[in-house]
Amino acid sequence: MESVVQNPSYPVFKGLQRPLEFKGLRGRYIWWGAGTLAGSLLGSMIVNVFAGFTPSLIFFAVVAGFGGVSVLVKQRRGLHSKRIEKGIFVVTRINNRLEVVGY
Repeated sequence: MESVVQNPSYPVFKGLQRPLEFKGLRGRYIWWGAGTLAGSLLGSMIVNVFAGFTPSLIFFAVVAGFGGVSVLVKQRRGLHSKRIEKGIFVVTRINNRLEVVGY
């Protein structure tokens, strides 16, 4: 008589095709935020060497603040934001090439 051992099954969460999220930042904006933070830290270290502590602290606050706000504004526009052209566009075929004429 042979006994069969059945392993318990667990549901696997696969993200449901949603972008990666970390501390409110989604997708590519995680890298933009990390780059902003790393750039402001590196820049403030360089400013600290040449100008002192107070200017480096001001530099860090300005660069990190401006970068953080710009990342959040860009993220609000959408993860897959694209340039939207306004107007009427006519597509014509000239010499077997497609030409786009905008009005």
